[in-house]
Amino acid sequence: MKHQQLLVANWKMNGSAELVDSISATLAGITFTGLDVVICPPFTLLHRFAEQRNFALGAQNVSQHSAGAYTGEISAAQLLEANATYVIIGHSERRTLNAETDELIAAKLKAATEAGLTPILCVGETLEQRQQEKTEQVIARQLDAVYASQPELLAKSVIAYEPIWAIGTGESASPEQAQAIHAFIRDHLAQLDSAVASKIKLLYGGSVNGENCSALFAQPDINGALVGGASLKAAEFAQICSSAQE
Repeated sequence: MKHQQLLVANWKMNGSAELVDSISATLAGITFTGLDVVICPPFTLLHRFAEQRNFALGAQNVSQHSAGAYTGEISAAQLLEANATYVIIGHSERRTLNAETDELIAAKLKAATEAGLTPILCVGETLEQRQQEKTEQVIARQLDAVYASQPELLAKSVIAYEPIWAIGTGESASPEQAQAIHAFIRDHLAQLDSAVASKIKLLYGGSVNGENCSALFAQPDINGALVGGASLKAAEFAQICSSAQE
């Protein structure tokens, strides 16, 4: 099922004012048709982007709290003030390195949507879970935790499937493998809410690059991508943008 395509660039803990200028200049030369682009830099770079641009901004994390004594955290309202309109939540690196639970991730989605941000909910399995044939079980649990918390949260989100074994490794799920999981996600969502399943955008994330993106975008249930390392290279990211519009 094809929607308006969505490309999300996750810079992680990378980037500089120079990269902001390079990416902005490169994307300014592209007319996006049937494609929305979101750049998610480190918090400190959000204000470096010009007000007038042909893409949106997002953040890589948000607190479940609205304010208070939470050193090092950032609230949804603060992200909005920094011109972000999207936020990545539940990225595998946050789940693994920061021990974020399904319950915490659901709370973050609630905080983000209540403030007016669009969450990009990441789900996916480890290599071990894949080898144990638990991929669908893991993803279903991650989605169900959000639905159980507040059913309407999924309707207000974008979902990114990121096989953890393919992130930053150079390995990528084949287009057919990725499509199979995206179809499972949409089918599982249909069991929860058929209206959500038909409208929600599903992105693939996992070593997306200029070489494999076209085949991924051709799959019926893949509506774009969450791009990591390749989004730090202006020319390659521009190529991915072009492929998403073909």
